[in-house]
Amino acid sequence: MAYEKLGGRPLEYYPCTYGASRLMFRGPKRDPEEAFIAFLGSTETYGKFVARPFVDQLEDMLDVQCLNLGVPNAGLDSFLNDATTLDIAAQASLTVVQIMGAQTISNRFYSVHPRRNDRFLGASKHLSAVYQDVDFTEFHFTNHMLAHLAGLGMERFTLVLHELQDAWVARTTLLLDRISGTKVLLWFADHGPEEKIGINHVTSSPFGVTQKMLDQVKMGASETVIVKASSAALARGNEGMVFAPLEVQATLQLLGPAAHTEAAFALQERLPAHLGAR
Repeated sequence: MAYEKLGGRPLEYYPCTYGASRLMFRGPKRDPEEAFIAFLGSTETYGKFVARPFVDQLEDMLDVQCLNLGVPNAGLDSFLNDATTLDIAAQASLTVVQIMGAQTISNRFYSVHPRRNDRFLGASKHLSAVYQDVDFTEFHFTNHMLAHLAGLGMERFTLVLHELQDAWVARTTLLLDRISGTKVLLWFADHGPEEKIGINHVTSSPFGVTQKMLDQVKMGASETVIVKASSAALARGNEGMVFAPLEVQATLQLLGPAAHTEAAFALQERLPAHLGAR
């Protein structure tokens, strides 16, 4: 595995911060140039376990500085609560916003940590009333909590899912509105949004986001770029990833270097038309 090839050394992400932000980004730290593209997103944009994520590859292809503002496990709230990131995006020639899941935002049913959006803080009275048989103090992460609720039956869980989806549309619309300048949405997954039919597909990453929801927010961006990893890229699994032995299972949940290369090529074709459009 890649970890062994590097002599037992895990991948160095050179974590860094910008300005007053408390978010931890992938480094090395950069000084934004006069013209640059800002990339806001979660684990996929950050490039967990990937030595050269699509942001780095795209910078070489376009010969334009690409600033990786992805944060592992981030959701929409991470960026809406961070003025520094929004200020950086305001200075960019173009901002690419990864489509993130609906489970990592605070809503009427539960709240998440303002920066580490995968952390479950607590259930509201509404959720506790729907699930009187659940002790929510046992959960620390949203995915664990939602998986448990789904296992108790779809009728009640559908109520939760619809709330998350409504909150996602409102929060995505707000984020796009707060980012000045030209914006492009990026769907980067192992499937297309049109495939999100039925509860099992809807809960795949990005959690809860459907084609209908994308249609509701697309007016806030100049374009939505859909990157669906090819079967060939998916077949390579975690090949080329850099990880420790105990991280094997985590790598299998993420897109590998081959998929990142496909995303870079797709963006290379679509982004140049938006540069200089401020």
